[in-house]
Amino acid sequence: MCLAIPGKIVSITTQLDETFRKGKVSFGGIMKEVNLCMVPEAGINDYVMVHVGVAISKVDEEEANKTFEYLRQIGEIEELHDEELRKQQPVVLEEGQLNLKPHL
Repeated sequence: MCLAIPGKIVSITTQLDETFRKGKVSFGGIMKEVNLCMVPEAGINDYVMVHVGVAISKVDEEEANKTFEYLRQIGEIEELHDEELRKQQPVVLEEGQLNLKPHL
């Protein structure tokens, strides 16, 4: 199943021109960098629907909150929290091991 998660744009981090932009988006307090190319009209404090790291549409706050709550009820939001925790845990290596964990 493909899912888009609503988030709030808190900053524009990269802007090459009017179209090619990236920004920090908050998903219930979890911050992710998101490609904003498909929503050139979106700005700071706007809500967007994000699928695989790309904002695909702009939504109003009420719709974003409603969708976020539905996702929380079916347990999909926990995946974001779990992913964030995995990234924060240190990787313990034994002597001679290589760290092959990708850096996201």
